[in-house]
Amino acid sequence: MEATSVAGSGLPAGRTLAASGFNWTPRIIEARHTAVEIVTGIARDDVAKVIELEPGLLWRTFPTPGNHEVDAFREALEAVGGRVSTVGCSLDDFTGTSERRSTGQCLDFLVPQLKAARRVGACAVRLPIGQAGPELLALLRPLLHELDLVLFEEIQGQQDPRNPAIRPALDHLAALDDPRIRVLVDTSMLMPALPPTYLDELARGGVSPVLCSRLETEWKDPSTNDAMIAALRSGTVPAGIHTLFMNLLVRFGRSDAGDLREILPLVGAFHLKFWDLEDADRRVSKPLMELGRLLDQEGFTGLLTSEWGGHEWLANDPADMTRRHLALAAGLTTHAEAAALPFPPAAP
Repeated sequence: MEATSVAGSGLPAGRTLAASGFNWTPRIIEARHTAVEIVTGIARDDVAKVIELEPGLLWRTFPTPGNHEVDAFREALEAVGGRVSTVGCSLDDFTGTSERRSTGQCLDFLVPQLKAARRVGACAVRLPIGQAGPELLALLRPLLHELDLVLFEEIQGQQDPRNPAIRPALDHLAALDDPRIRVLVDTSMLMPALPPTYLDELARGGVSPVLCSRLETEWKDPSTNDAMIAALRSGTVPAGIHTLFMNLLVRFGRSDAGDLREILPLVGAFHLKFWDLEDADRRVSKPLMELGRLLDQEGFTGLLTSEWGGHEWLANDPADMTRRHLALAAGLTTHAEAAALPFPPAAP
């Protein structure tokens, strides 16, 4: 996929800037407009012309997308000048509550999704790191080549390259050395501090002021993880915010951009994850700046997709949040020294 730019940013050749339809999840759930209208609106309103799809939010026939739904969406998107970069696949490991799918059944579950991705014009599909496993990957490889698709295996949060839970999967991908199977890095791994709006939500939800203060000032201290687990085990985390609290253990990371250097030859895409745009201490822009410097040094080519996760606790407008984040990301990943680039103003 050729490079594309946002607001004339002039990305280096071989890099494509995109937006994830995931950012519009609250609007899709509200259902004031159809999912197709909302997702094609990303391109129609010039937020981004290249879009990553979450098909479970888009197609009623998912996980076996019907050709009529896929074709109708592609035609609607192309009519407003948009195109698809990646389709997020789903791999349900179980056929029911206890029976695990065989490798062949997993392949059968994925094939309709891969064909739909090709039909909608995507260049890639996405799964969590290691979920497919070596046996299924061996079966998928010829199909990926036949359909002209890349499979991205995603790492995020605390799944940094040194994590022993994902190291075997990374080593296997390196041994395969197949350009059709690559890593997608979610920059939720690169969090120098926690989002202020998230910390406010924890405090409102009843997390103790002592723990909130520690999360604010000592996020990168490994012992903070022990304090979080202790709070869960002691029952002091209110039940109403358990799911939100679990972001601390799964979706928020403590790595630095330099930790990615070893695996960068395997990386074909990034989710530029953001939660809010509170950047007084550069907690949003600094990781982007450091990542941009690394990408420039290593000559990275591939996808850079803005993905907003803060809609879980914020009611902000997805289009405004994504537009502003894309503008910052375009500048910082093109000119890594531009650490003080301001955010574009919020929409009135």
